[in-house]
Amino acid sequence: MNAADLTRLTTETLYLVLLISAPALGVSLIVGFTVGLLQAVTQVQEQTLSFVPKLIAVAAALAVGGGFMGGELMRFTSGLWHAIPQLVH
Repeated sequence: MNAADLTRLTTETLYLVLLISAPALGVSLIVGFTVGLLQAVTQVQEQTLSFVPKLIAVAAALAVGGGFMGGELMRFTSGLWHAIPQLVH
């Protein structure tokens, strides 16, 4: 395995992590901002009020996007297994 292969593999791995984590993180960010804004407007400072909606929203995002995330992970893993003979020698 040369440095170019290692760099390409690292780049693909980091891109995959970003692609798989983006939906859950994005939903959490949007819901957290919205709940925080509502808490600031109403001056209600309850910690569970921000946690429960984010938990539900992230679970829904994972349920909706889970097939896509799993498919991308399987595609990457399959490609990696098929590339092992070329990477080893």
